[in-house]
Amino acid sequence: MMFRFLSVFIGLGFSQLIAGQTCCSGGIPLSNNIGLEFNEDNTLLLNISYDFNNLNTLKNNTETLDDNSRLRTTHSILINTGYAFLSKWSVEGLFTWVNQRRIISQFDSENLDQTYGIGDAIVLIRYSLLKNTPKNWNLNIGAGVKIPLGSSTETNDQGITLNADLQPGSNAWDLVYLVGTSKTFDFRPTMTFSSRVVYRQTGENDSYFGNSSYKFGNEIQAFLNVSDQFLIKNTFVNPSLSFKYRNAEKDETQGFDIPNTGGDWVFIIPSFSVKLFQNISFNAAAELPLYSSPDGIQLTPTYRLTTGLLFKLFSKPEALTLNQEL
Repeated sequence: MMFRFLSVFIGLGFSQLIAGQTCCSGGIPLSNNIGLEFNEDNTLLLNISYDFNNLNTLKNNTETLDDNSRLRTTHSILINTGYAFLSKWSVEGLFTWVNQRRIISQFDSENLDQTYGIGDAIVLIRYSLLKNTPKNWNLNIGAGVKIPLGSSTETNDQGITLNADLQPGSNAWDLVYLVGTSKTFDFRPTMTFSSRVVYRQTGENDSYFGNSSYKFGNEIQAFLNVSDQFLIKNTFVNPSLSFKYRNAEKDETQGFDIPNTGGDWVFIIPSFSVKLFQNISFNAAAELPLYSSPDGIQLTPTYRLTTGLLFKLFSKPEALTLNQEL
């Protein structure tokens, strides 16, 4: 048993050091995409988006290495839905489908490993401590769980089980906490300053490679955002600019830290939304790194693109009232 554990641990660390690929700072954007904005009570929101994450920058701590032979991409379909009820309460769910790819180019040949399928999900309940106060402050807190719906045992073409960072799921339950605040000012009521912090306390997959364990590092993400609204040719356009700080602790196997995992990152995120119809908006965002300091040698994000449609659906009470009137 001890020899098997040492073999797994040394193998993981060696493959990370040589390939810089076993663990990377990208992946399925779960914490990135929770926090729907409810402007009205009794409202059902549905956001369907496509997220593409390109990781083609190899770094050793803050040093960028001259090596473009390694590429990681994550294609994600995200379905985020939420309902605001009882004035101050809301519930939100995020469901995913993912395709993760790892390409290593060496000696005029390419090696591709990829997985695809249903990913993990998040269910979150939020409560508004402050809502539309006289000074236009809003403050909400939330708590939820990440549900391990995705597979964690996908294999490559040779039938070898792929490492944890390439799997659609984690086979672990996580706890998720959120704090968000926003404020508008009288000098420009359409402009909103907001922030939110998302903390994910990760659980452990105790059947990694059958008889080992794996735990992704705990993660915190903090966002600062300013947005505004303009009327352009009878169309409402909402540009915004965000800054994101992300810190991830080292991953663990059998309770020991794994080298070349974890780190700190800062991103700038320009985005905009356009109101296509009364209850449908198109949104797009680009996430660009300003600062990357992974622990050890890792691939880090080069850029991320997200596009989607937000549907504001009729609430159930309104639908019932409408049916009764008819």
